[in-house]
Amino acid sequence: MAALKYAGLEDTDSEEELPPGWEERTTRGGWVYYANHLEEKTQWEHPKSGKRKRVAGGLPYGWEQETDENGQVYFVDHINKRTTYLDPRLAFTVEDNPVKPTTRQKYDGNSTAMEILQGRDLSGKVVIITGANSGIGFETAKSLALHGAHVILACRNASRGNDAVQRILVEWHKAKVEAMTLDLASLQSVQHFAEAFKSKNLPLHILICNAAVFGVPWHLTEDDLESTFQVNHLGHFYLVQLLEDVLRQSSPARVVVVSSESHRFTEIKDSSGKLDFSLLSPSKKDYWAMLAYNRSKLCNILFSNELNRRLSPHGVTSNSVHPGNMIYSSIHRNWWVYTLLFTLARPFTKSM
Repeated sequence: MAALKYAGLEDTDSEEELPPGWEERTTRGGWVYYANHLEEKTQWEHPKSGKRKRVAGGLPYGWEQETDENGQVYFVDHINKRTTYLDPRLAFTVEDNPVKPTTRQKYDGNSTAMEILQGRDLSGKVVIITGANSGIGFETAKSLALHGAHVILACRNASRGNDAVQRILVEWHKAKVEAMTLDLASLQSVQHFAEAFKSKNLPLHILICNAAVFGVPWHLTEDDLESTFQVNHLGHFYLVQLLEDVLRQSSPARVVVVSSESHRFTEIKDSSGKLDFSLLSPSKKDYWAMLAYNRSKLCNILFSNELNRRLSPHGVTSNSVHPGNMIYSSIHRNWWVYTLLFTLARPFTKSM
């Protein structure tokens, strides 16, 4: 105890609490060191526990690391418009030689995109997201952009796409985001989009096929195809084919197809077990909005599986994902019955 008193450590209860006159700092590389202002010295070991530490992961989104004229590192919080010399990652330090944790599920249904991307630097990565001006597409675009990716919002409505870009730039003025026009209900528009993207001479590391319609009345597109089938599946199918060469050249790359658990509640085969093309783009008398949506989502999964089989040897992987049951987005806007159902279920589902 006398030794602790002499060292100035007897007044602190926690092993991790610093004694008076000590300050915790970080190096540019993320290693933690301790400054003793009374004796004007620094050391790597914690003055009480003797442990060495480093910060875990990267800076939270909206933060940047800068260096002042004296060479000292400081941190800029662009969200709250402030600067500090205290590393915001100090709340998430780990021991230099931690015990390997037991295997467990790292993320669950409550995880957000920002949490999953925490500490990842996506600088130099180019991403295309269809239907990115609202809902899941917008949240995905924002999260990837705030972690350094160059994100292209492929949207049917150019004005809404540009508005979404501005909303992301408000959060971080250095985000690399842009909007391009893509109408999946027009195969010609899909072709024009692919040509416009290729003219930029950019790589393509991630293509997220997210756009979809749900609960819409029966109508044919300009290509004489039922709209739900074309927008949710065939338009994306064509887009991937047109950009396949860019994906291969950019490997490792990936395609993500946003599908749905509802793919389980339908069939696209006839009574003899063969593919029934009339079910994919049905006539008006055979159309039911929910079944059309389910069939398009089943097509998404079958396409993604086959795409992965063909392209994974070339460094391009493909995955289909289920975004969550009844997740509240604007996809239900086309029919009041679905809007009511989603509204009633909203308190019990995951929010955006």
